[in-house]
Amino acid sequence: MPQSLVYNYTHIVFSTKDRYPFIDKQISTELFNYLGGTCRELNCNPIIVGGHNDHVHLIVLLSQKIALMKLMEIIKSHSSKWIKTKGKKYETFFWQKGYGAFSINPTQIDVVCEYVKEQSKHHQNKSFKDEYSAFLKKYNVKYDERYVWD
Repeated sequence: MPQSLVYNYTHIVFSTKDRYPFIDKQISTELFNYLGGTCRELNCNPIIVGGHNDHVHLIVLLSQKIALMKLMEIIKSHSSKWIKTKGKKYETFFWQKGYGAFSINPTQIDVVCEYVKEQSKHHQNKSFKDEYSAFLKKYNVKYDERYVWD
């Protein structure tokens, strides 16, 4: 086959270090726009970026030109440096070390985007830890509890 064709929707989830609630109303919109812009610069089309006070969700159409690991390295390092310039209360900001990335059936994009839009409402009753654990279970991901939360 002389042509490489790639069409991978991915739901990426990661949190702030120790799930500290850095992502407040003052910074959230600008942060989500920054994350989306970084994805666009790397030819990964952001479908939606959202989250809650201690974590983010990115739905992206991955580019064939960059590995997911490299995308995450750039997104997290650039946004961490950027947010630290946004005021004294963000000077100690860090992302957690890892991330979760889950494939999405193209027919389910609208459902997943709606889920991301409703994060504030969703987290009135469910912690990030419970939400993330449910993703791992749904996708049958084997993991060591010691390394997911520390």
